[in-house]
Amino acid sequence: MATHQEDVPRTVVAADEAGGAHANGGALAAFLGAGIGSLAMGAFVVLNEAGIFAAPSFYGPTGGLSGRSTLAVVVWVVAWIWLHRRWRSRELEARTVYVATLVLAALGLLATLPPVWGLL
Repeated sequence: MATHQEDVPRTVVAADEAGGAHANGGALAAFLGAGIGSLAMGAFVVLNEAGIFAAPSFYGPTGGLSGRSTLAVVVWVVAWIWLHRRWRSRELEARTVYVATLVLAALGLLATLPPVWGLL
């Protein structure tokens, strides 16, 4: 029967034996990237409604929504990759990243609501 040491990947065992924390930067990069993507979606909606930026229509029946959502996904992926490369081996304060993600996502959500467009 295998022991616990054999079941756990060597890098995890080494981090535990050293008494150090695990790097959580890669996971937190995904969280913050999602917040950035949410804010990008809200920004594209506001810019479209203000007549400043009209996203291309990638699928006719949905109109500009297909372009806005596709561009927001591109921003999310780029942000995620960039943050992951910078943070992948770091131990970060999770609470700060969670709060920033929630604020960005809330702002992105608010920007997609029609009453916000009326303020323009």
